[in-house]
Amino acid sequence: MREFYRIKRLPPYVFAEVNKVKAEARQRGEDIIDFGMGNPDAPTPPHIVEKLRSVVLDPTTHGYSVSAGIKGLRKAVASYYERRFDVSLDPETEITVSQGSKEGLYHLATAISKPGDFILTSDPSYPIHPYGFIIAEANICFVKRDFSAQDPLADFITKVKHSIESTSPKPSALIVNFPCNPTAETATLEFYEEVVGICRHHDILLISDLAYCEIYFDGKKPPSVLQVKGAKDIAVEFTSMSKTYSMAGWRVGFCCGNPEVIHALKRIKSYLDYGGFTPIQVAATEALNGPQDCVEEARHRYQERRDVLIKGLHDAGWMAKEPEASMFIWAEIPPAFQEMGSVEFSKLLLNEAKVAVSPGIGFGPGGDGHVRIGMVENLQRTRQALRNIKQFMRKHS
Repeated sequence: MREFYRIKRLPPYVFAEVNKVKAEARQRGEDIIDFGMGNPDAPTPPHIVEKLRSVVLDPTTHGYSVSAGIKGLRKAVASYYERRFDVSLDPETEITVSQGSKEGLYHLATAISKPGDFILTSDPSYPIHPYGFIIAEANICFVKRDFSAQDPLADFITKVKHSIESTSPKPSALIVNFPCNPTAETATLEFYEEVVGICRHHDILLISDLAYCEIYFDGKKPPSVLQVKGAKDIAVEFTSMSKTYSMAGWRVGFCCGNPEVIHALKRIKSYLDYGGFTPIQVAATEALNGPQDCVEEARHRYQERRDVLIKGLHDAGWMAKEPEASMFIWAEIPPAFQEMGSVEFSKLLLNEAKVAVSPGIGFGPGGDGHVRIGMVENLQRTRQALRNIKQFMRKHS
């Protein structure tokens, strides 16, 4: 069997074990309630779909599009940042459209890194953050998170400073992700100010992933790193249509910020793609410029599910932490199961409670004491899952 260099640099896909057990259970006719994947279950709002339908009927929109994104969509992104964050962006030099954040993050990795570069990112983290750069032949320096620390974000900053001082050659970029996938943590503007200060002092690029910024609860709006004065000197930020507008399969994301980095990303993309399908980009423009009540409805839906899940888990004796944002609960494995690790616990929960979750180790070794629970099932199925979990916990008490 042939071995390929870049494939060898990637670790085994740990979610595959749980996915295999899930597939086998479904083949046996078992009803599995799946909290594993962060796939929005609500349909895309009708006015966005209608815009796509109307534009796709025009045959002149079926040709090659624009790699950096059509001008109307880039202007819509600039308007969104202006009204949401009070941040001014130049649609020509400070915004480019990507085919989802994952594609954008990988293309950014190929644009700004070279073999031997060191990139700082969290452990645990969303897999594309480290592995996009690993595929691009850079090296990753993981900043291990301590969720038991009195102030986990302050602890993270301390470790970032230590990593910069102790890594040779000096890291060329730092990746942050808040609201975080998988941990659901949020960051403050003060946190971003400190991180921007560190990166400017050391001349390190700062990459922010803000994909979940519109799924927040109790009125606590997550900030953007670009709100910090001087951030655009060293920072870019990715946002996405996937979760905010239930457009995951449409593959529309954006990168905004530092003009030099945006130019580099555009240059790489110009060799690799012709941009997303034009009718999809026009529909995404409609989503950003049109009525936003659908976003508020999505927030309400996820908050309702969060409240039901947290109460049900606590009633079952599983004291998961309540998230302030995102579509996930990052739940520490109950004490009775800690020694199993996240993969074996996830398989046991699936086999006995018929509930699928994501093992934390899939997001890095630092996640092995946790599982990620996606708030992606309706309330009826969520309550059924909680009844199953309660029986499961009682059985193993």
